[in-house]
Amino acid sequence: MKNLNNIKMKKIKMITLTLALLAGLGFAFAPQTKITVKGSDTMVILAQKWAEVYMKKNQNVSVQVTGGGSGVGIAALINGSTDIANASRPINSSEVEKLKSRYNTLGVEIPCAKDGITIYLNEVNIVKELTIKQLSDIFSGRITNWKQVGGENADIKLYGRENSSGTYVFFKDNVVKGDYAAGCQTLPGTAAVVNAVKKDKYGIGYGGAAYATGVKHCKVKKDANTPGYEANTENIKNGKYPISRYLYMYLRNRPTGAMKAYVDWILSAEGQKLVSDIGYFPVK
Repeated sequence: MKNLNNIKMKKIKMITLTLALLAGLGFAFAPQTKITVKGSDTMVILAQKWAEVYMKKNQNVSVQVTGGGSGVGIAALINGSTDIANASRPINSSEVEKLKSRYNTLGVEIPCAKDGITIYLNEVNIVKELTIKQLSDIFSGRITNWKQVGGENADIKLYGRENSSGTYVFFKDNVVKGDYAAGCQTLPGTAAVVNAVKKDKYGIGYGGAAYATGVKHCKVKKDANTPGYEANTENIKNGKYPISRYLYMYLRNRPTGAMKAYVDWILSAEGQKLVSDIGYFPVK
C-alpha cells in the first residue's frame, strides 16, 4: 500500500510540473469565449474574414459564423440562438416588438459597412446602364424584352434572392416598389445569382458588390436626366450611386466584455480595412 501511495504522489507531482511548464511557455488554460453570428448571406464572406483575422489575434475567443439570410439571423437573435444577427436591411417594427416582448429590450443596431446593390448583366449584353424606373419595370414584369431598354430583341430572364434575404427586401422596397414578377427565379445566395447571370446571355440579377465577378456591372441612373454610376468606393462615399445601403449587426443588448471587444475591433481601422479588402465599403 505504501508503494502504491508513493506512485500516486509521483504522478501528481509530474502532472503539476507539466502544467507549470506549459503555463511558463505561454499556454492558456482559461475557457474559450464563444461568439455566434448568423444572418445575411450578403455579409457572410465579410463576417467570416472578420472572425478569421480576429481569432488569430485572440485565441481565447471563438467566433462562429453562419448565413441563412437577414430574416433568419434576426429570428435567431429573437429566439436566443445567436449573439449577433447580421442584416443587409434595417430590422422591422414587428421584429423589434418580438425582442421587446421576450427580452424587454429594443435591441442594438450597429452599422458596420456600406454596400452598393450591384446590377449584374451577362458580359455580352450590350446594355450598359439602366434607370431606377427601368429596373423597377424589369423586375416587376412591366418590361420583358431587352429591346425596350436598348438591348437585343430577346426576353429578359430575371434572377433574384429568396424572401428571407435582406437584399430581396431592400431591392423590393427601394427599387421594384411593388411585387416581383412571377417569372423571377429566386436563388439561395448572391453567388448563385451571379453564377446564373454569368451563364445566361439574357439574364439580369442584383446583389452585393463583393460578389460581382465574371459579370458586367450595369451603371444605374437615378432618372433619365442624370448620369449613370457604378457601385464603386468613390460613388458610394459621395452618394452618387443610387442603390446604396448600410449593412448592420444587431444585438439584444449593449455589448460588454469579449463581445464589446469584438464589435469595437470590427469598427476600428483594422476591421474596416477588411471591409474594403472584401469588396464592400467602410462605414465612415
